[in-house]
Amino acid sequence: MFAVEVRDHIMIGHSLPSPVFGPAQGMHGATFTVDAAFFTDDIDEHGLVVDIGLATEALAETLAPLRYKNLDEVPEFKGKFTTTEFLCGHIFKTLADHVRTGKLADNSRVKKIRIMLHESHVARAWYEAEV
Repeated sequence: MFAVEVRDHIMIGHSLPSPVFGPAQGMHGATFTVDAAFFTDDIDEHGLVVDIGLATEALAETLAPLRYKNLDEVPEFKGKFTTTEFLCGHIFKTLADHVRTGKLADNSRVKKIRIMLHESHVARAWYEAEV
């Protein structure tokens, strides 16, 4: 399998209101490095997995509604714990929709996407699934 991975970042604020989260129950900020990997069985006739420019644009568009937001105030996330893992799944779903609607050109070639969020230099989470 071949893959192309692009990177961006987001800065968010949120709280995780459950005792299981200890001090993260209170409002705090996070800066996530976001990696999105697109997998295909083979490269195309131009030697590409996907166009890196289109992949970069799709990731930026996916992250735009989250940038500099208090996730506690995002209606779509009401009642959810916006953990790193949760955000990986959310970003995956949105990018998978971009793939299905042709924003990366030949949408039929992308078989799988992996979204990885680096929470810090020592912790990260990811979600990966077939499109």
